[in-house]
Amino acid sequence: MTDAVVSLESGKKSFGSNQVLKDISLTVNKGDVLAIIGPSGGGKSTLLRCMTLLETLDGGSLAYGDLAVATDAGGRAVYGGKQVLAKAKERFGLVFQNFNLFPHYTVMKNITDPLICVQKMPKEQAEARAVELLAKMGLSGKEAMVPCELSGGQQQRVAIARALAMNPDVLFFDEPTSALDPELTREVLKVIRDLASEHMTMVIVTHEMSFARDVADRIIFMDGGVIVEQGPADQLINNPQHNRTKAFLSNYANN
Repeated sequence: MTDAVVSLESGKKSFGSNQVLKDISLTVNKGDVLAIIGPSGGGKSTLLRCMTLLETLDGGSLAYGDLAVATDAGGRAVYGGKQVLAKAKERFGLVFQNFNLFPHYTVMKNITDPLICVQKMPKEQAEARAVELLAKMGLSGKEAMVPCELSGGQQQRVAIARALAMNPDVLFFDEPTSALDPELTREVLKVIRDLASEHMTMVIVTHEMSFARDVADRIIFMDGGVIVEQGPADQLINNPQHNRTKAFLSNYANN
């Protein structure tokens, strides 16, 4: 068995007659930081949603380590039962672009609720874990606040702490800075950089090219529902091979 944390083979997804993912295969190994870039409508967010079980694949197979979540049966994706899906959900964390915090919960409750309800962790232990993660995010003393009392960057850091609290094998980020201004973007990118330096396995859909180049090990460029080009981050950003990639990146030439 390889170090594959998550692997997708021949993933396909359509919405009506619109085929959004056309035969996508990728593997994320332990400690990898994979960035997914590309134009809007290219399939990036749908790929992430399929990998995090928010959408179901039409065809292909999906596995988390040794756990087969969906298998390909004659071109159709067949998913495991409730227990398999519940196990899979414990293996990844997901950070949304709009934070998705419970607005009426305190910061502490936002982080501890999944630990107590899903992982059945004792409350004291869950709270200790939350305090430790909030300190790591630079948010000590914010435990009793509710999301509307925090800046967008602080809310996103709470969301990252919540995802990390479950101790996932891999963290997925869907455009984690798209709702933030440049200053708050820097705050969040610093947290992700720190996680990368600790060898946290991450998959990041992003439009921050310089960040993708500096933080990711590998970049996938998606357009039209296919992987157009992939390779080491520095190489793909600085020396793209495919004309479509070159055209896309030329918009970021000053980045």
